Amino acid sequence: MKNYQNNTFSIFALFVFFQICLSSSFAQTKMNINENWQYLENHTPSLSEAQKATNWTKLNLPHTWNAEDATDLNPGYRRDASWYQKKLNISQIDSNKRYYLYFEGSNVTTKVYVNGKEAGGHIGGYIGFTIDITNFIKEGNNDIFVRVDNSYDIEVIPSQKSDFFIYGGITRDVWLLSKYKNHIGNLKITTPEVSAKKASLNIVATTVNSDNIKDLSLTVVLKNPKGKKVASKTIPVSNNTTTITFENLKNPELWDTQKPNLYKVTAFLSEKNQVRDSVNEKVGFRWFEFKDHGPFYLNGKRLLIRGTHRHEEQAGVGAAMSNEQHRADMESIKKMGANFVRLAHYPQDPEIYKACDELGLLVWDELPWCRGGIGGELWQTNTKNMLAEIINQNYNHPSIIIWSLGNEMNWLPDFPDGDNTERTNVFLTELNDIAHKMDPTRKTAIRKYYEGSQIVDVFSPSIWSGWYSGSYKNYQKAIDVYKKEYKHFIHAEYGGDSHVGRHSENPITGENVIKSEGWEEAIVQTKVANIAQIGDWSENYIVDLFDWHLHISENDPTFVGNVQWAFKDFATPLRPEDDIPYMNQKGLVDRNGNPKDAYYVFKSYWSDEPFTYIESHTWTERQGPENTPRTLSVFSNCEKVTLFHQGKSLGQKQRNLSLYPANGLTWDVNFQKGENILIAVGETKDGKKVSDTIKVNYRFNKNDTATSLQLSSEKLKNGNYLVTAIAIDNNNLRCLDYEESVYFQCLKGGKTMKNQGTPTGSESIKMANGKASIEVVPDGSGAPIEMTALNQSFKGEYLKVLVN
Repeated sequence: MKNYQNNTFSIFALFVFFQICLSSSFAQTKMNINENWQYLENHTPSLSEAQKATNWTKLNLPHTWNAEDATDLNPGYRRDASWYQKKLNISQIDSNKRYYLYFEGSNVTTKVYVNGKEAGGHIGGYIGFTIDITNFIKEGNNDIFVRVDNSYDIEVIPSQKSDFFIYGGITRDVWLLSKYKNHIGNLKITTPEVSAKKASLNIVATTVNSDNIKDLSLTVVLKNPKGKKVASKTIPVSNNTTTITFENLKNPELWDTQKPNLYKVTAFLSEKNQVRDSVNEKVGFRWFEFKDHGPFYLNGKRLLIRGTHRHEEQAGVGAAMSNEQHRADMESIKKMGANFVRLAHYPQDPEIYKACDELGLLVWDELPWCRGGIGGELWQTNTKNMLAEIINQNYNHPSIIIWSLGNEMNWLPDFPDGDNTERTNVFLTELNDIAHKMDPTRKTAIRKYYEGSQIVDVFSPSIWSGWYSGSYKNYQKAIDVYKKEYKHFIHAEYGGDSHVGRHSENPITGENVIKSEGWEEAIVQTKVANIAQIGDWSENYIVDLFDWHLHISENDPTFVGNVQWAFKDFATPLRPEDDIPYMNQKGLVDRNGNPKDAYYVFKSYWSDEPFTYIESHTWTERQGPENTPRTLSVFSNCEKVTLFHQGKSLGQKQRNLSLYPANGLTWDVNFQKGENILIAVGETKDGKKVSDTIKVNYRFNKNDTATSLQLSSEKLKNGNYLVTAIAIDNNNLRCLDYEESVYFQCLKGGKTMKNQGTPTGSESIKMANGKASIEVVPDGSGAPIEMTALNQSFKGEYLKVLVN
């Protein structure tokens, strides 16, 4: 596509590209400085005291001091301040440049000192910020000291009553930036008009330190997803804000969840025909609409929102995740077939938004006003500043469609009168106005604050059918009620906890045991009997629950869609009693990203990648009466599936979206005593075949009461050892109904992989069908590993593992 511009700068636009290579003054740099920092765990507010300390330790960023104490077995976690320092060598300082430190995130409040002087700071732990260090640096080595504090501070959201850890530290990347004194501060990109036939693009550029403004010009070049230039324009800079618009861009390649086409916008700032600065951004042409009391539309077509939630943390590192770990989370979410992610309950690492843009995941971005109610003037100022920072920083991402203003905001107030509805609504209205003024192109939302539901554009009530209230069979009734009540209704948060490897032949459903008609989560859950309290936390119950929710949502043509809670198990200070202490185990994958059974339920409804999965790979020891068939489900997105038992076909079945469970892919299997081999073969419409195999050891005699523990070990591929405890009865049968906690300890020869919050990474863990394991790292001496496992039932057992 050709786009000719009729202005006096048309020839200059071409000249710019030659100047990029030829101009020695064009030397903007962005250098990652994560490596070779030192860390001091000392809360002193005095820089001089920190400088005098001798117990600094070396580390690389990102870092949190709560990487393990969040998930150890001791109550609480460190909420305090620490110091970081770095020798920053700047070989040459150019008087025509400005120098900055950019922190992608530092939790929660930060002060930065350069060569003994305070250079700046920031309030808020989940948002990037820039510190101008130009007037503080010198040529050669510069001393950078950073004090970070995650102490309890009632004036800074999120509330400490939130169901997640507030990790302290420099939890994201840090960069050294150098720019010419006249440079581009920010690009704000909007697409005022988008259709399949044409689009327009509006770029607002701010310039910083714009001396000699009459000599400045701005050139913007637009390239399509294949890298071909489709438009360019150059105009003089007349003030600190310059606007360039491209009209009538023909037949734009639209951004959607299947084909996330991204155009590239490059802005060049030139001074006297020399390029001084450039900024690159990606843009996606798309439009969307929430139909009143109906579904969601993207680019004029109905799109069922298929979503999940993500907390920013990983086993062993907490919130200090690498970019590779961030990306892996989003790729796993996309591979499952999701098209939407709610970032809970705070803005996340820049790598996440980049991944969502590139993978085609719609984003609900959230202000961290989570619980705690409304505060006073200082609290409100901090909160408004955070919202403005979030919108300014993330504005250009086409994946974002919602600015969330909070979650459960009036729950559990931190301030006197903090749950005052009138005051809360006044402030919520102010936030809503700020969001719409800064960005009229996107929607605002909140979750579970009913009194403010009419203030924002999109509302999510609380529906926890089958977990915190009622039975999952009432899900359709719940969404039918809310579709009528709320103009733009989306369902965020549903699901329940599951303990990897725990299964039940007859999982409790709650029918005739609890009040099954309800679906809303109570603030104080002790008042309402629910599955979360009386259920078995088995993987197969959660499979049934999710299967039902998806069965409803995928077959309702007027439903906007739902957002499962949560993609990955995450740590929380509020759940010391959980099967893995201090872990919220509602994930579809564990804290290391390993899929549970439930992951494949979602994949069967959402993914286009052909697969079959027999429920369940973690249910390989079963028992029951002889000649009593068991119903077995296969989750697959293939058109046809055949199940084989012991080499014999049990028949082929057609996948039918209207059937429950497993879209009709169920078979009655009459297990034989001993080993049973099951193979599921799926066939796609084009004849492609995929298969899955499991082996089940089945017995006809039921175990008696557990009387002892049996310890064993196996060497893993990584050189570590997996030590397993099994509860057995007097007949040496594994007790598949035993679920009490077992406690591991390594006495000699190695150390346990403890404090990980994973199924094999906690020294205290409840058994799953009478089994629990822990990974052990040998100490390298060659000496045997000596292990104990104990609890009140069995006192203790000992195992010596010979290392080879």
